[in-house]
Amino acid sequence: MFSCMPVLMYIAGTNASGAIADAPASATWQSIDWQKATRIVRSLQSRIVKAVKANKWKKVRDLQRLLARSTSAKALAIRRVTENTGKRTAGVDGEKWSKPKQKYQAIERLSHLGYKALPTRRVKIPKANGKMRPLGIPTMRDRAMQALYLLGLDPVSETLADFASYGFRRYRSCADAIKQCHTILSRKTGPQWILEADIKSCFSEISHEWLLKNIPMNKRVLKQWLKAGYFEKQQLFPTEKGTPQGSIISPTLANMVLDGMEDAIDKALDIRRARRKEQNVNPYRIHLIRYADDFLVTASDKSILENQVRPIIEAFLAERGLELSEEKTFISHISNGFDFLGKNIRKYKGNLVIKPSKKNVKTFLAKIQATIKSYRTVKTISLLRKLNPMIRGWAMYHRMDNASDAFHYIDHRIWQMVWKWATRRHRNKNKQWVKDRYFKRHQRRDWALFDYDEHGNLVTLIWAAQIPIKRHAMIKGTANPYYSADELYYERRSDRIMRDKFEGRTKLKYLYNKQKGYCPKCQQKITKETGWNVHHANPKYLGGKDTLDNLVLLHPVCHQQVHHQNTGYGCCADKGVWSA
Repeated sequence: MFSCMPVLMYIAGTNASGAIADAPASATWQSIDWQKATRIVRSLQSRIVKAVKANKWKKVRDLQRLLARSTSAKALAIRRVTENTGKRTAGVDGEKWSKPKQKYQAIERLSHLGYKALPTRRVKIPKANGKMRPLGIPTMRDRAMQALYLLGLDPVSETLADFASYGFRRYRSCADAIKQCHTILSRKTGPQWILEADIKSCFSEISHEWLLKNIPMNKRVLKQWLKAGYFEKQQLFPTEKGTPQGSIISPTLANMVLDGMEDAIDKALDIRRARRKEQNVNPYRIHLIRYADDFLVTASDKSILENQVRPIIEAFLAERGLELSEEKTFISHISNGFDFLGKNIRKYKGNLVIKPSKKNVKTFLAKIQATIKSYRTVKTISLLRKLNPMIRGWAMYHRMDNASDAFHYIDHRIWQMVWKWATRRHRNKNKQWVKDRYFKRHQRRDWALFDYDEHGNLVTLIWAAQIPIKRHAMIKGTANPYYSADELYYERRSDRIMRDKFEGRTKLKYLYNKQKGYCPKCQQKITKETGWNVHHANPKYLGGKDTLDNLVLLHPVCHQQVHHQNTGYGCCADKGVWSA
C-alpha cells in the first residue's frame, strides 16, 4: 500500500537511519509529524508480512533491522509507553518520561549499540484464586526498546499465528474465542467432549533456550531482556527461565511459543485441515481454541482426548519448558457444560446456551459490594460515577450471550446493595424519606438511584438490562492487521468496535461518527489502543461550552500538540469533516 520512499525522509529533525540530526532548538516532541511517522512504520510492517508469506527470512531480518533504526519507529515506541496505563510507574531506576523534553531526548537513547537491560522491579498482585501473581516492571528505556522491537516482531507473529488464537492479538478478543466455541459446538454433529486446559505458570516457565533459538529478532537484545533479572525486597534475583509478566513484549513472545499446537495435533493424528470440506478429513472433530494460555480442545470421543490429544500437547509444551496445570485441566461433556473466559457453555436438550458463569457473576457482585462499602460517606454522584462504568463494562462483555436472566439478577442484587447503602446513611429517617431522597422514577423504573452533577445534569444508576443483547461478528481468521490488502477490512472492524465501546455514551459516539473515526490532527484512526481525549475547540476559560459543536476527539499526544501549538480545531459542517 505504502511506498518505501518515506523511509528515507526526515521526521522531526531526524534522519532515516535513526540517528538524531542537528535539530533546531525549536524542534520538540510536539513538533513530530505523527501522520508521517505512522505511514513509514506501516509501510515497513506491510513489507515484513509480505516477506514472511514469501518465506524470505533474510529480507525479514533486514526490514526488522531498518525498522529498529528508524526514528519514526522510535518515536512511536516512546509514544506508546508514555501514554499507556503504566506510564506513572517507574522501574528500578525511578525514571519517568512525563515531560515532552524527556520523551524527545529519549529517541537518541533507543539504540542496540551498547544496550544493556536493567533488572525489572517485581511486585505481586492478587489472582482470582487467592494466590499472588508476580508482575515485572521494566525501566522506561527497556519498555521503549521492547515496544520498538515489537513493531518488527508483531507482523511476523500475526502472519504465523494459529487460526483460532485470540489472546493478546490486535482486534481479537474474548468475544471472538466464545463465538468460535459457538460455531463449533452448536452443530448437531459437533464434538461432544472438551478438554479444558491451562498452562502452569506460563510466563514464568518458558524456556530461554527455546526463545533464543526460535524467535525471529535480534538475539542479543532478546537475551538482554530474558537474563536481566529482577529486584524484590531490595535483593537481586537472576532469571533462568520465563519472560517478565507485565512487560510489553511478553504477550507476543508467549503467543509465539504456543503457536503451532494445533498443527502438532493435526500432524500426529493425520488430520488434513486443508481439505475439511471433503468427507472424513477430520473424523475426530478436533478443534483447538486458545486465548493466551487458556485453551480448550474438542473431540468426538473422550478416549481420544485422554490417550492421544493430551500426550501430544504435553510433549509440545515440554519442548518449551511448560506443563499443564493439573488443577485446571480436565475433560467434560458438553451436556454437563464447562466454564471458559467467564462464560458457562452448555447444551440443554441439544441446544447450545452460553451465559455468564456463576463464578463470574459472584465475583462481579463481590466487587460491586466492596466498592459500595468503601463509598459509605461520599456524595451520591461519586458513587454513581464509580458504579456506572463497572456495570456497563461487565454487561458489554456479556451482551452477546444468553445473558438476559443474569442481567436482571445483577440489577436486583445491586438495587438491594444501594438501598442498604442509602438506609444506613439515614438511620433516623423512614423508608419513604430515603426513597424520595435517593431514588426517582426514570425511564419506566421507579427505583433509579440518582443525583445531579456540577452542571445540574441528571445522572442515574444504569441497569445491566438496559444494555441490549447484540451478537458478535467474529473476526476473519486469516485477516492480518499489518497486511495492506486487509487494511480496509480492519478499518471497518475498528469502527464497529469503537461504536460498540461508545454504546450508551451518546456524546462520544456522536463525535466519533461525525469525525468518521479519525483524529483531525494526525488523520489517523482513533482506536482502543490509541485512546482519546475530548478537546474544546473554544477553550472553557474563553467561554467555550460543553456543547457538541465545540468538542473534538483527539489522540492524547495530538491533544498535547494542539495545546502546545495553540491550534484550534472545529467542525466544517457543510462537508461533515473536521479541519483546522
